[in-house]
Amino acid sequence: MAELLLLAPFDGAVLALGDVPDEVFASAMMGPGLALVPDGDAHLLEVLSPCDGTIAKMHPHAAALEATGGLGVLLHLGIDTVGLTGEGFTVHAADGDVVRAGQALVTWDLAVARAAGLSLVSPVVAMQADPAHVRALVEPGTRVAAGTPVLAVAIG
Repeated sequence: MAELLLLAPFDGAVLALGDVPDEVFASAMMGPGLALVPDGDAHLLEVLSPCDGTIAKMHPHAAALEATGGLGVLLHLGIDTVGLTGEGFTVHAADGDVVRAGQALVTWDLAVARAAGLSLVSPVVAMQADPAHVRALVEPGTRVAAGTPVLAVAIG
C-alpha cells in the first residue's frame, strides 16, 4: 500500500486530536488526524497546503482538499472561527484549484481570533479514513516547522 504524507501547514506544536476543544474533531467524527497550535508569539500565519491535491471547498477558515490518490483532507483553522465570517483571513486559493504541498492557502491574522476569545487549535484530518491506515509521525507536544511530515495515510 502506498502512503500519502500530510505536512504541517504552519509552525506550531502538535496536539492529539482527542485534545481538540471541539467534540466533532475530538471524537474523530470527521476522521482521524491531529491538530496544531500556532506558536504563542505568532501574529500573521501563512497557512500551507498539507498535500498535493485539488481544493474541493475553500473557506476563509478551512480547506477541504482531494489529495492525489483520492483521500479527503480537511484543514480547519481554529475552533468556531466560522463565526468570524472571514475576518482575519486572506484566502490565496479557490474551489477547483490544483495545489502543491507547501503552497500558501491562507494568511491568518491570529490577533482577530485571539480578540474574539477563540481557540487557535487547528485540526488536520484524513476525512473518513480508516484509523488503522493513519499514523502520526510526531508525538503530541512536539514543535514542528511548516512542511514537516506529521501524518502518514495508507492509500490504494
